[in-house]
Amino acid sequence: MYGAILGDMIGSPYEFDRGKKTKDFPLFSAKSEFTDDSVMTIAVAEAFMDTMRQDDETIRRAMVDSMQKWGRRYPDAGYGGMFYGWLHKKYPQPYGSYGNGSAMRVSSAGWLFDTLEETRHMARLSAGVTHDHPEGLKGAEATASAIYMARTGKSKDEIRETIIREFEYDLSRTCDEIRPGYHHVETCQQTVPEAITAFLEGTDFEDVIRTAVSLGGDCDTLTCIAGSIAEAFYGVPPELKSTCEAMLPEDMRKVLLQFSDIRG
Repeated sequence: MYGAILGDMIGSPYEFDRGKKTKDFPLFSAKSEFTDDSVMTIAVAEAFMDTMRQDDETIRRAMVDSMQKWGRRYPDAGYGGMFYGWLHKKYPQPYGSYGNGSAMRVSSAGWLFDTLEETRHMARLSAGVTHDHPEGLKGAEATASAIYMARTGKSKDEIRETIIREFEYDLSRTCDEIRPGYHHVETCQQTVPEAITAFLEGTDFEDVIRTAVSLGGDCDTLTCIAGSIAEAFYGVPPELKSTCEAMLPEDMRKVLLQFSDIRG
């Protein structure tokens, strides 16, 4: 999860097309902070850790409870309007979203389960409590699948081929082709392929992060997704892990460290 949270923090100053579409920028600045992407990443991870090997309905209920708890605890983290309303409903229901929130919060599913099939199923569960549109479900599944494949030793070519075959995302464009016309958009279908492309082109963890930020758009979320996959493929440098931990409040840091212990 370090990769997702670091991507969120590093991308946050450049959200809403505020960056210069370059890889040359300071990784951290006074404006670097965690956003809703990190809060919900923590919430989903906690729900999965609390319900390992339980039935689907138990996992769904835990997912809703955890997301509402963390969202209410950090109400000013930058949630979209529909999701913010969902956080405060007594009986929250999915609302047909295909926003990229389902993909930015799913990284723990890519790490906790033993097969690609189970990973995809759990990604759908985490998405479906809010983002039950086919594109919202697909974005979460594709992201978790890429993480699972990366951590289990698959090559970038194998990851690319699987994502294209299973999810029909267009990964034919290079980042240089994407960058000029790309703008802030909050859908899975216009964020997840770009994030995966940034991962595929990057040469190490930091380069993936810089490449993702350079694309612009919904920069914290795009970089969160790209960073989550890059961590599984490259690992995260210790100094960046330390910075990540230091920038989180104690309650979020506790879940992150618990997750790291479970993962070994």
